[in-house]
Amino acid sequence: MTGFLTLLHKELLRFWKVGLQTVLAPMLSALLYLLIFSHALEKHVQAYPGIAYVVFLIPGLVMMAMLQNAFANSSSSLIQSKVSGNLVFILLSPLSYREMFLAYVAAAVVRGLAVGAGVYLVAAGFMDVAIESFPWILAFALMGSALLGALGVIAGLWADKFDQLAAFQNFVILPLTFLSGVFYTIHSLPPFWQVLSHLNPFFYMIDGFRYGFFGISDVSPRTSLAIVATCFLTVSWLTLRMLRKGYKIRH
Repeated sequence: MTGFLTLLHKELLRFWKVGLQTVLAPMLSALLYLLIFSHALEKHVQAYPGIAYVVFLIPGLVMMAMLQNAFANSSSSLIQSKVSGNLVFILLSPLSYREMFLAYVAAAVVRGLAVGAGVYLVAAGFMDVAIESFPWILAFALMGSALLGALGVIAGLWADKFDQLAAFQNFVILPLTFLSGVFYTIHSLPPFWQVLSHLNPFFYMIDGFRYGFFGISDVSPRTSLAIVATCFLTVSWLTLRMLRKGYKIRH
């Protein structure tokens, strides 16, 4: 386990050394979303009976911050190593592709959880956000962050330069995140868009995570967790296959 722990330590230090950019900045962005959307829609929208819209927003914004930062951590690490040329030192070390996968994904999960916890704690300082079931919150937080961490490894392996990685994030990750029900419940959508939302795996992460706070969800949390777990296993299999073959990193 020495190789895995060493790479994990390196990945944790990589984002922690620039914590102002990797942790505090995403927290500020999520809180600005909360401030703007709650101010604009608080009196016009009620997602769930008896739950204020600003309180409804908090779990979605926490999860959104976790997913985006988990993806950013693993993807940016790989693309930076490829562009700067220091990835060769990792490839020359006696690390298996499984250890590489676990280290990148574990570091992505840690960053996602750190940002998510920060957003929640700051938001909870301004308003009361009850927790209905912490095990469901933790399950979806871990599974969602791990899924996006694995997806970030795929993006980092595929991209040859930073603008390709930015395109992946802007045209895949951001649309799936914003159309996942962060700012609304899908029951408020027309039937066609409700069906389309059920094809988005990000929806199940947000919906299941929100269930842990309110005990209310659009889909059964067990169903949501099963779908997210299936997506994670599929993406992990593809990621491990790419690492084993040395896709775009071994010649």
